[in-house]
Amino acid sequence: MANANDPWSLLHAMKWASEKVSKAHKQKNQRLKQAKEAAQTEIEQYCLQREKEFKAMEDVALGSPGSCSMEVEKEAHEKMTILQIFFQQNRDEVLQHLLAFVFDTWPEMHENG
Repeated sequence: MANANDPWSLLHAMKWASEKVSKAHKQKNQRLKQAKEAAQTEIEQYCLQREKEFKAMEDVALGSPGSCSMEVEKEAHEKMTILQIFFQQNRDEVLQHLLAFVFDTWPEMHENG
């Protein structure tokens, strides 16, 4: 009887071992999948952190886009103020020169004449 049970117990042991190996493979694949997902999440967080650091360094080095436009507007306003001051100071003199050039005529002989 021991001989009759031996093939069956051997088959049973092989089936049990096969199930254990299959279960171990599934667990291993599941752990690898979880590790891959965790690594991907960590990589994404690291990339976001580096991007924020880069933006901060870029803003420090180049200034923020808002500050650049404000600086340009400030310079334009200063130049317009200077031009208005020069206009106020020189308006009368320029008008007198222009009117004198238009209305003061001197008879001259044309070079072809």
